[in-house]
Amino acid sequence: MAPVILKEVVLVASGDLRLAANQNCWAAQQAMEEQLGAALARQGYTVKRAHAYDPRKQHGFIDSQKMGMDVFRGIDPQQPLIVAESVWQYSHHVLAGLTTHQGPILTVANWSGQWPGLVGMLNLNGCLTKAGVAYSTLWSEDFTDEFFEAGLQQWLNEGRISQDQSHVQPFAAATLPAADEQTGRAFGRRFRQQKAIMGVFDEGCMGMYNAIVPDELLHPTGVFKERLSQATLYAAMREVTDQDAQAVLDWLLAKGMKFNWGTDEATELTRTQTLDQCKMYVAAVRLAAEFGCDTIGIQYQQGLKDLTAASDLVEGLLNNTDRPPVFSAAGEELYPGRALPHFNEVDECAGLDALLTYRLWEELGMSGETTLHDLRWGQLYDTGEGEEFVWLFLISGAAPPAHFVGGYQGASSERQPPMYFRLGGGSLKGISRPGSLVWSRIYVMDGKLHCDLGVGEAVALPAAETQRRWQETTPEWPIMHAVLRGVSRNQMMARHKANHIQVVYAPYEAKAHQACRIKAAALAELGVEVHFCGDVIGLTADAAKDRVKHLVLPN
Repeated sequence: MAPVILKEVVLVASGDLRLAANQNCWAAQQAMEEQLGAALARQGYTVKRAHAYDPRKQHGFIDSQKMGMDVFRGIDPQQPLIVAESVWQYSHHVLAGLTTHQGPILTVANWSGQWPGLVGMLNLNGCLTKAGVAYSTLWSEDFTDEFFEAGLQQWLNEGRISQDQSHVQPFAAATLPAADEQTGRAFGRRFRQQKAIMGVFDEGCMGMYNAIVPDELLHPTGVFKERLSQATLYAAMREVTDQDAQAVLDWLLAKGMKFNWGTDEATELTRTQTLDQCKMYVAAVRLAAEFGCDTIGIQYQQGLKDLTAASDLVEGLLNNTDRPPVFSAAGEELYPGRALPHFNEVDECAGLDALLTYRLWEELGMSGETTLHDLRWGQLYDTGEGEEFVWLFLISGAAPPAHFVGGYQGASSERQPPMYFRLGGGSLKGISRPGSLVWSRIYVMDGKLHCDLGVGEAVALPAAETQRRWQETTPEWPIMHAVLRGVSRNQMMARHKANHIQVVYAPYEAKAHQACRIKAAALAELGVEVHFCGDVIGLTADAAKDRVKHLVLPN
């Protein structure tokens, strides 16, 4: 009998830029790769890891763009290739090599909340989508379930995976109520004519190629970038007086916000770190006013992380309409009674979305505070009406207190994890209040701006379940328990083109559906290709014609 010839798949693992994060997360990556390797073995394939464990660094991740290019020089460009992720990763570490790889590409993540592997994979997927690189994507808890095995088998046999996108309906194929479309398009025309400035503090954070909107796509929306340096922000922080910083802190304490201070700068949040964050808040508002910015994004993780405390408390405050007042040198209050929408990690797609949404919601008579959460993880849970898939949206602290149960009184600040934030600083932590939502994501595909959007609900879970979910992820960060209407877990993962998801509240469910329709019309007026995802009431279309069940991703 002739011997069985095993086929081979090449595997790479993109990691963080920060050594401590790569070291702490390496054990989870090893366990995930063992399970993935066993799944491939069951299909008759072996795994060739394209880069070895580094005993000096104590991890086996690709941890720089330079290393990624070196690794890909040794890979046969025709071989099937898997990017395996169980951690947050910097997409630019592997993007260069993936753009010229000719064999089938599969991105894989473990369905776990422990480290942000799902977040890292979704970011890479968004980058590949923007770059026009064909790929397939999969996820699994233990790599033995039917969904994963069927998808893996199809990819190995055909070089692609069919995913269910029956929840997607193009705006162009839908009919909206005439009043909603007129309202949205009129807003879009005003938005474009009035123009706005997006303040960008050091573009290109954390290798997120998908987070950069090319100027030629942004300008037709009426938004123009003011490119700023984080060195300028740090310099402006040094001009903020101790008295001004203390005034911000006193305002927050008077509102009932809690700070979990300790004394060990290396592992605990200290009052000094919080006051540094208060100085950053004042400096950011003053710089935004100086340059006329309508929205800003601080990059922080690269550059500022080696100089000062985390920016996340600052970001959450900026996103809130009710926030500590900041005054100019002449004594004039800056942006009085308004949020200054902030896009975390300089995600310009989210910045455009946040600014448009905040202004539109104001015109519609609603509170327009938004945040971009990470699409971190989720599980089934019985919310009282049977089991539903409840997503865990989590971000490092940029959520506005207006989203929390109890507002500022329900908010706390805890020290950011040292492996990500060496110099500390606190989060802006809270539990998102129950209520109706509109969710969205602007992204770049085929050289155009696109937006997926739909409706959902932030739900209340028992305190014990919330704590369990926090402990499964990052307990220092703000949390939202979300149910997305008409979109399953696998549909969302297969379709979503980013690690981030934008959320905004509506006062009740019918209003959320109406606001979603109006927002879609506004985006369409700005030239964005809009896609309704899930159940959005009030649309009419030929479902059999306009919804397609099995489309190959990403094309």
